[in-house]
Amino acid sequence: MSQKILIADDEPNILISLEFLMKREGYEVLLARDGQEALDVMARERPDLVLLDVMMPVKTGFDVCHEVRASESLRHVPILMLTAKGRETDVAKGLALGADAYMTKPFSTRELVQKVQELLGGPRAESGA
Repeated sequence: MSQKILIADDEPNILISLEFLMKREGYEVLLARDGQEALDVMARERPDLVLLDVMMPVKTGFDVCHEVRASESLRHVPILMLTAKGRETDVAKGLALGADAYMTKPFSTRELVQKVQELLGGPRAESGA
């Protein structure tokens, strides 16, 4: 069974390109367009990893990260924050709230795929229960 990745971003072009990239890598992809939708999808679908934008409507990526880490059932889900907010204070805040990794936009798709594989425990072929 393929691993599920939730992509949470309010920018349609980024959602489309990341969805294409992750599907091409063999992952099942879930989408959310704001922070609250991301939390709802996580509670329902239990993704294996979340690609989380910081600046989103309703709830920010920081809010989502904080709530996920406070949740008994979701706190184990790796979170990779993707954002245009690249100041050191933003990175430090994301990591302090429990993000597993932080990448700033624009990012290399190759580096993103490598980071996703790393957070999921290696290349897809090695994933198994």
